[in-house]
Amino acid sequence: MGSADMSTTEQLRARSVRRKLIIQGLLIAVTIAAVWAAIRSAQVNLAALGITSGFGFLTRATGWDYSFSLIARSINDPYSRTLFIGFLNTLFVGFISIVLSTFLGFIIGTARDSSHPAIKSAATVYVQIFRNIPLILQAVFLYSVLIHFPGPRQAMNVADAFFLSNRGLMMPGLNLSGATAVALLLGTVAIAAGLVVRKTPLLRGIGLWLVLSTGLIAVTTGLMRPDDAPVLSIPELKGLRFVGGIIVPIELVAMITSITLYGSAYIAEVVRGGLNQVPRGLIEAGRALGLSPASIWGRIKVPMALRSIVPPLGNQWIFIMKATTIGIAIGFSDLFYIASNSITQSGQTLELIFLLMAAFLLVNFSIALSVNWLNARLQLKAH
Repeated sequence: MGSADMSTTEQLRARSVRRKLIIQGLLIAVTIAAVWAAIRSAQVNLAALGITSGFGFLTRATGWDYSFSLIARSINDPYSRTLFIGFLNTLFVGFISIVLSTFLGFIIGTARDSSHPAIKSAATVYVQIFRNIPLILQAVFLYSVLIHFPGPRQAMNVADAFFLSNRGLMMPGLNLSGATAVALLLGTVAIAAGLVVRKTPLLRGIGLWLVLSTGLIAVTTGLMRPDDAPVLSIPELKGLRFVGGIIVPIELVAMITSITLYGSAYIAEVVRGGLNQVPRGLIEAGRALGLSPASIWGRIKVPMALRSIVPPLGNQWIFIMKATTIGIAIGFSDLFYIASNSITQSGQTLELIFLLMAAFLLVNFSIALSVNWLNARLQLKAH
């Protein structure tokens, strides 16, 4: 009797499994059919409008110009190169904004954790202001202010080396080619990554990174610059414009500044929360050993806080990268701006939106993987 009951139970389980498999198979089939029908309908509608689908348009010349590029550009560039330039611009703005936001966020977050009432209050006001005003509003406001600055002849001058006018920010630069500058940037990032892998203490790691990066810059500049060019190019006013140095367009200044101010306010709260989670006993032990406040911050508080800071910090880095899309509001030629113009000019809406989503998915997924790896490296290992 017991074996008969067991056989009946097994049959019921087998029927249940078959039923679930059939239902899942039907759902998959319906989903595939719906997707295929949507794609087919889109193709028919596009054909009726005389719009060809596919990625063949990427080889056609754009015929239009834009404000900023890290590499040489022309109105005769194909859509593929123009989109690649927009992708590079997005990576550039995102990387610079992430670095500056993190650096400023750590300063403001540390000030928020300070026991000095004036410093803590000033940091609190900063966070409340820049965190509660929409980012796009900050960018548009800052851009509107910057374009009303005086012209090059009346530009704001700092040490006869830095100039700010309605044309942009002019500052000294090394005489390096674009490719060499990119290689140099990657080299400094590699040095920083190497120090992280070695788990060098924070303050000593920053000092080593500065020394090694400065040496790398000096050697690269000496080897790669033209023989007849000075090491450092200083901007000079000639006529109605500046020549020499690095000219940062006003759109780029507004983009990086607004994203940095906004992102650092959120990162400051992440840092403050992490510092508050450090056990008071460890801080008291550091004081008992005679460590200075800077040593306690760099050797005790920050290393312990990083274990809780890194995951939400990674979320903020991803947010900052996505925030680069506000460039379209002030005319900065990031990937979103380039893709939007390409849609208007070519009519390849679906293809360009797909490329835009794929690019951001690739970048943000890479950031998430890097943060997960860093978080795993910082966790305490059980022995």
